[in-house]
Amino acid sequence: MTIGTLSAAELVVWRTMLRAQAQISRRLQADLLARHGLALGTYEVLMHLGEAADGRLRMNDLADRVLLSRSGLTRLVDRMQRDGLVIRQSCADDARGLYAVLTPAGRDRLAEATPTYRQGVQDHVLSRLDGSDLRTLRHILDKLADDGAPG
Repeated sequence: MTIGTLSAAELVVWRTMLRAQAQISRRLQADLLARHGLALGTYEVLMHLGEAADGRLRMNDLADRVLLSRSGLTRLVDRMQRDGLVIRQSCADDARGLYAVLTPAGRDRLAEATPTYRQGVQDHVLSRLDGSDLRTLRHILDKLADDGAPG
């Protein structure tokens, strides 16, 4: 392959991956909105905070985990704070740093929505793959998620 060019087959694979990711996200979002009034991004913030020690993460770390820009996360956390799902806390060791902290109401919403999210993952992804498919997909995704140089 020449640098900077993609074959027709490679473009098909790339576009199919993008389309699959978008469709799965739209389906999960539709499930969460219909049953819980939660957008997928809001659920993901709640999920990451729920998994974190003390239910809190630095805003920069949270942005990295939910794949949002810092400004995008700030806007989302603003809305979540207005809804009582999170609060912000100052960092004791860094005056400029802020934590997003899960509130009891946020923990309750997370607990309510998690079965819907997990069922969506099962219905929209896992039920379509057998054991061999899952192993292959995991292997491929591990390669793509590797921060190392192409190889």
